Amino acid sequence: MGEAYIVEAVRTPIGRGREDGALHSVQPVDLLGMVLSEVVARAGMPKAEVQDVIAGCVTPVGEQGGNIGRLALLKAGFPVEVPGLQLNRACGSSQQAVHNSAQAIAAGDIDLAISCGVEMMGRVAMGSDFSLDEEYSATFPFEFVHQGISAEMIAKKWDLTRRELDEFSAASHRKAAAATDAGWYRQEILPVTIAQNGKEMQVDRDEGIRYSIDPAKMASLSPAFQENGVVTAANSSQVSDGAAALLLASESKADELGLRKRARIVGRVAIGSDPEFALTGPIPATQAILTKAGMRIEDMDAMEINEAFASVVLAWAREIDPPMDRVNIQGGAIAHGHPIGATGAVLMTKLLHILERTGGRYGLQTMCIGFGMATATIIERVEAA
Repeated sequence: MGEAYIVEAVRTPIGRGREDGALHSVQPVDLLGMVLSEVVARAGMPKAEVQDVIAGCVTPVGEQGGNIGRLALLKAGFPVEVPGLQLNRACGSSQQAVHNSAQAIAAGDIDLAISCGVEMMGRVAMGSDFSLDEEYSATFPFEFVHQGISAEMIAKKWDLTRRELDEFSAASHRKAAAATDAGWYRQEILPVTIAQNGKEMQVDRDEGIRYSIDPAKMASLSPAFQENGVVTAANSSQVSDGAAALLLASESKADELGLRKRARIVGRVAIGSDPEFALTGPIPATQAILTKAGMRIEDMDAMEINEAFASVVLAWAREIDPPMDRVNIQGGAIAHGHPIGATGAVLMTKLLHILERTGGRYGLQTMCIGFGMATATIIERVEAA
């Protein structure tokens, strides 16, 4: 089996997923097309060399329907011979897109692919692609539990207090704000030009980050999902808009085209977990990927676990016991947002750049997924090998 390498990665800034959000005026096809063009341009290679585009999108209806992977590459001016695919593994969709590309490259089917994702939650409402009547739902073998309730169930099982959740969330904003102010995101973010009040303006930073945190105001918020609960809007991920793309290549193709091999895909897993607790999947996924790679959590120099809810990350930390100073080093989705179909590619892009900035060697990414699943990936920075 061959090796698959990440040679380039880019993302848009993440906008708030609402009508007054920074990216709301952009069509999903256009936003994804921007990062598809940019990831190839940054690599300095022709679009015609790409052999597949695999795009994650969680709500593929309306403006995000019709195989957005294919539509976006056509809009972005790729040759018609380049195929495109849309896949949906819920929140893990664009991380799964990375897995699919790596698998095809390792198998020798292709040598160069773009793994990407997009979600414009302010334009296409989450859940608008799914509906079951009460009679059918009553016959289903598992109860359909809102993810906010799953987050409450996790907090109760691991005895996580409201104060712990809020403190973790405040830290996410502080870390993301500090990273932005330090300019650490500039290299990975493609600024997006939008029209506002008849003028053009550039969006070049994540919109959801709070640069000033008021702990008293955070503590005053009512529970969002359950009376007397601990999960609030402040310790949950944000509804967001965004897109990201990674260019993956085989070793031979990278050498042929003079592409810099930046990180090797060491291992990848997808697992199923309890459909009602739903969001505990990163625990067994992390255990599975470490076993598969023959590694320990202490071997990871940086870790990105999606902050769908603070309780998800803290329960994972209780079970996995990672060095917490290496977890979500620059904050996470509670601060910068969670454009669900794009977040896997966003986090992988962040992870690559963090390893390069800090000189780390190994990085772990894991994400919880609705209805009880999770994805996990380990990458190795090539220059550190």
